Amino acid sequence: MSDHQTANKWSLSLVALGVVFGDIGTSPLYALKECLAHSHFDPHHPDLGMVYGPISLMFWSLTIMVSIKYLLLVTRATNQGEGGVFALLSLLRSKTTALGSSVGSFILLALLGAALLYGDGMITPAISVLSAVEGLEKLNSGFHPFIVPTACVILLGLFLVQKFGTAKIGVGFGPIMVLWFGLLAGLGLYRFLQHPEIISALSPHHGISFLAHHGREGIILMGMVLLAVTGCEALYADIGHFGQSALQRAWFILVYPALTLNYLGQGALVSSTSDPEKLKEILESPFYSLAPDSMLVPLIVVATLATVIASQAMITGVFSLTLQAVQLGYLPRLKIVHTNPDVRGQIYMPQVNYMLMFACISLVMYFKSSSNLASAYGLSVAMDMLLTSFLFFLVAWRVWNWALWKALLPMLCFAIIETGYFLGSLAKFFDGAWFPLVIGSAMWIVMKTWTDGRAALYAAMMRGRLPVEHLINEIKKDRIIRVPGTAVFMSASAEGLPLALLHHLKHNKALHKQVVLLSVKFSDIPRVALASRTEVEVLHEEFFRVVLHYGFSESPQVFDDLCIALKDHTKLKPNQITFYQSRELLLTNGPGKMAVWRKRLFVLLSRMARPATGYFELPPRQVIELGIQLEL
Repeated sequence: MSDHQTANKWSLSLVALGVVFGDIGTSPLYALKECLAHSHFDPHHPDLGMVYGPISLMFWSLTIMVSIKYLLLVTRATNQGEGGVFALLSLLRSKTTALGSSVGSFILLALLGAALLYGDGMITPAISVLSAVEGLEKLNSGFHPFIVPTACVILLGLFLVQKFGTAKIGVGFGPIMVLWFGLLAGLGLYRFLQHPEIISALSPHHGISFLAHHGREGIILMGMVLLAVTGCEALYADIGHFGQSALQRAWFILVYPALTLNYLGQGALVSSTSDPEKLKEILESPFYSLAPDSMLVPLIVVATLATVIASQAMITGVFSLTLQAVQLGYLPRLKIVHTNPDVRGQIYMPQVNYMLMFACISLVMYFKSSSNLASAYGLSVAMDMLLTSFLFFLVAWRVWNWALWKALLPMLCFAIIETGYFLGSLAKFFDGAWFPLVIGSAMWIVMKTWTDGRAALYAAMMRGRLPVEHLINEIKKDRIIRVPGTAVFMSASAEGLPLALLHHLKHNKALHKQVVLLSVKFSDIPRVALASRTEVEVLHEEFFRVVLHYGFSESPQVFDDLCIALKDHTKLKPNQITFYQSRELLLTNGPGKMAVWRKRLFVLLSRMARPATGYFELPPRQVIELGIQLEL
């Protein structure tokens, strides 16, 4: 391997520290604190089992869920290197016998998994930033009234700079996170060496014993242990940017040891403190209590930067997820701004950004502390983990042809732990866990309504569609006046004549000398090979049908690809091309089987969607929209 290749692999691991492991890397700020609070650890009558149990459960959660499930197994299930719930679904759909007649049900499950991540995406920035800013109280209790406003200002600034892109900021992500993980390891080791007996907390029997003897408290604790493994789904979704080996290097060499040492250090500090009043103070923030007073200010600064980076990673992940959902037809077309012309994956979506900003700031103002927010966190994540385990089992069994026992055994192991996370999070339902479930349910309804509405709209459009041969015969008989220029008629279907063309003929009584029927199709694979990008069918002299194919992770370059597709068939003058797109006026009194309220929701979503011509960034002065009334 060349020095350049080696350097590149290590640079990917460095960048992954912020983009992928930022979320899980900031968990020590609040994870053990919440575990001890919900296990009812009594500073006046300290019980070491109450400390060793949670640490054991967190360590083995990191080991089994992150190291084994995600980094060693699930990250192998990629589609052209891309991960995430849509990648698992596309793998299953790639083998026709994998799903059989249950394709529709699994699409609904995949939509649910995607919808649940939106709840996670709203809570993660809020709890991460708020937990970091709460360190100010360690400096002076007088800062308490300023905690919430400071967190809101940081979040506001974070979302407002999204439109400038993260390319320049991202350069500093890796080094800052190396410093952060170095501090985690150093502070943990500092306390660990003072009380090395805490190493026994890594034994699994402490965690099992705690769960066996504490009943309902044990279940609730599992909901808090989940905080230690936040970011697993983002890890899998972001694998396409880095690759499995880069993530494994970053995790096993730096992140995993640093997190383990820090939790051990926090446990050592708590278990070795005998003064009840001092212990109460430590329990308010075990993480910040690790540091000497002289280090507190720089630690708060670095912690805040680390949480901002972790939040940035989640925001970017939501942007990517939304882009995939839009291009697969599960969400309406939204405005997409490419913030880096050299890297297609770096995008900014204004509507999504401001929705997340409003939600995050509202959550901080409503819950007011990271402890309260911790109660809201987890339910959607646990459900998403269970869903991923199930889909991975199907991929291993049906697509990779593993023996049933081989695919079922790891899935059952993961599902047992994840069911614990789910039940523990469900126990917090009325304390705030309802929030991500409501958000996930709302997003699922939106995606399901949009999917069904598009199917109803397609059926309505096909009802009024004529075969291409009808127009070709009219052209051959010289019954249609031809005028100079090129007309491109956009159509969702590659069959029949687009309604935009029929309305154009009806009102203008003429047709351009060059006519192109253009359809843009998004496949359920991340990227389409250039050789398969275009389909060109010559229907008649200077009359073409062109289909452009893109993957769900690609940014379509429709204008350029259209010109390339036709260069061997005709001479095009790009500045003389006119694009025609239908703008549907939707009515809810049609024969479609959707409920009236869902039809109304679909109409509302349609009004919010960008026109196809704007979404595909066609030259605005070369686009004409024709209004068409359709009944759903």
